[in-house]
Amino acid sequence: QVQLVESGGGLVQAGGSLRLSCEASGRDFIMSHIGWYRQTPGNQRELLAGITYGSSAIYSEPAKGRFTISRDNAKQTVYLQMDSLTPEDTAVYYCNTMRRTIVGWDPEGPWGQGTQVTVSS
Repeated sequence: QVQLVESGGGLVQAGGSLRLSCEASGRDFIMSHIGWYRQTPGNQRELLAGITYGSSAIYSEPAKGRFTISRDNAKQTVYLQMDSLTPEDTAVYYCNTMRRTIVGWDPEGPWGQGTQVTVSS
């Protein structure tokens, strides 16, 4: 199984940017689809962006036009560049492997600790 560790969160003012990193270990990273998710208390985890092993990207509506997902297979890392942040982006951000289904994508592996993103007004 691919093991993933999130980092790069922090405190940023509205309109600012952060780049999150999802560092992987394991033999199968190159062939893994990776998604970035976020969660606030009382809410379900929300898929924001995903990237396939072939570097095809998908984005949810909150991420479109503001976030960019990319991967560096040599470093076994997936990034989420987050621009034009707003207080509504405040959440814990997670990455996970994804399994493709006929209706979309499902998280596959266990959840890690995530990384906290806080956006101030």
